[in-house]
Amino acid sequence: MQIYFDMNYLSRDDFLDEHRRVLESRLQPVVREIVDSRSRTREEFEALYRKVVSYILLRSGLGSPTDLTVIRETTAALQSVFPQAELGTFLTLSRRDKERQLRELTEIVTGIRLFNKECGKGGEAIDDLPGILNEAIPSTTKVIDDLLDQGLQRAYCYAGLIEKFVAELPADSNAPPPEYLKESLFNIRQFEHFLRILLNDIILSAQHVEALENELATRLKQLKVTVQSKIAVPTAQVYPQFVHLASIWGGFQDEMVLLSVLSSILNSLDPFTAGHRDRLTQERLDPFLAGALLITDEERRSAKGPEERIDPKQLQDFEWIFPETTKDFDELTLQYRGYCAWSLVAKDRFLVPGNPHIGILRFRNALYAFSSKDAVYEFLKNPELFIAEMTEAAKKSPELIQLLDLHQQFLTIAPYSRDPKGRLIEKPITRSEAGTQTDTHFHDTNIVRTYEWNEWELRRKALKLANLRRKVTHSVQTNLSHHRRDNATQVYQQKDKSTVTKTDGYTNVPNPQVFYAGLRGAGMDEHGEGKPSALSKVDLTIDVDQS
Repeated sequence: MQIYFDMNYLSRDDFLDEHRRVLESRLQPVVREIVDSRSRTREEFEALYRKVVSYILLRSGLGSPTDLTVIRETTAALQSVFPQAELGTFLTLSRRDKERQLRELTEIVTGIRLFNKECGKGGEAIDDLPGILNEAIPSTTKVIDDLLDQGLQRAYCYAGLIEKFVAELPADSNAPPPEYLKESLFNIRQFEHFLRILLNDIILSAQHVEALENELATRLKQLKVTVQSKIAVPTAQVYPQFVHLASIWGGFQDEMVLLSVLSSILNSLDPFTAGHRDRLTQERLDPFLAGALLITDEERRSAKGPEERIDPKQLQDFEWIFPETTKDFDELTLQYRGYCAWSLVAKDRFLVPGNPHIGILRFRNALYAFSSKDAVYEFLKNPELFIAEMTEAAKKSPELIQLLDLHQQFLTIAPYSRDPKGRLIEKPITRSEAGTQTDTHFHDTNIVRTYEWNEWELRRKALKLANLRRKVTHSVQTNLSHHRRDNATQVYQQKDKSTVTKTDGYTNVPNPQVFYAGLRGAGMDEHGEGKPSALSKVDLTIDVDQS
């Protein structure tokens, strides 16, 4: 059931955007035929005009393009706005302007047909969408309310039997197993949650329909005042009103499609609850309901007396939220979708709606509700342990992940990886640095700047080239011709110039002269032997003053 709902349900805005995208894709072939048309003959223009009429019918959704009466009425409305003679001008527009004009023509023609239907002068095959919606929305709402009542009654029975069997196991072998009762309670609570989502969308749709009806009545009244049986009305006054009228009718069509899809989802959800309904019939449950305490959700969530509420003075270490001190108390987003956090763990995944009037606990930026004052005290003994045990409990019953909105706690869970003990384990978080590089232009482009698609432009260029080939080329030299004229430049003659600098100076110093005496000895003695001599040095350098 969860998988089906996730794959088929979209929010209102997302669904309408997807619906318009599909409609545009289906109309694209017709638009392409009109925009790319190159009509020249009268028969081709008539065929193109018929395609425009078909496009208007397909886009507006006001009748079949094969109904002759509808085609005649639409053609007459289109001719009053866009005669066939203007097709030539239409073909000269750019592609974007053609598509824009087609959309504008569709809105104007749709507004004209709707106004004619209101005046009783046309409107063939136009359904009364406001009347249909006013009948379908209450009918669908009643179906959902009946399914909710039936589902809640079963949920109360399942919850009462679970509490009874937990206190004392039945001896009868025909008694439903407590585990199966819990799984059936999961199913019926999930079914209830989806039904409330659909019911909120249908209530919102009813509000939109009511606003559209008021807007439609006001616009039609203004149009009647503007026209007032006049033969000619300025287009600047009436065309914007026709466009607005078509936009209002488009809102009715969106509500019809949205209601159809919601009804289809509703019909497809009911079979998912058939398993436990067929197995746990009322005849089988009645013998065991004796002595079981059946408590409704309203009774569990009703306001309690002062003795059953939390006293913040006794638990000052925690932050508490109460209805009388908090604005929009009923709009707070509670953890586990408002089910008692203690019962989910202490009673093994037993879904018990919490009572916010006892007091809401704010713990780690999450709001927790509890079914009783005792449950609060038990939870506060070790809140982190209860939160971790809740994660382990959800691993045993994966359907609780979506039912209790536990997606943030299971971002790293490997649902098909099991350890030797058979428990779900967490896969490790791996982080790594990665980089990618892409080319600026990884597709080779070959843009021919001289390309011309217009046939007449090509012919004009061909005639121009043919005309140039028959001409004779003459050369003419002018003063502006490069390298073909004399250039003269006037300069000044060079002149001799001298510069007086300082006179040269010099100094004359004496050369140093030294005489060494006794280098050749002192001569011979009487025996013919050499005499010893004494070496002496004589400085013969003249002083500077004497030079």
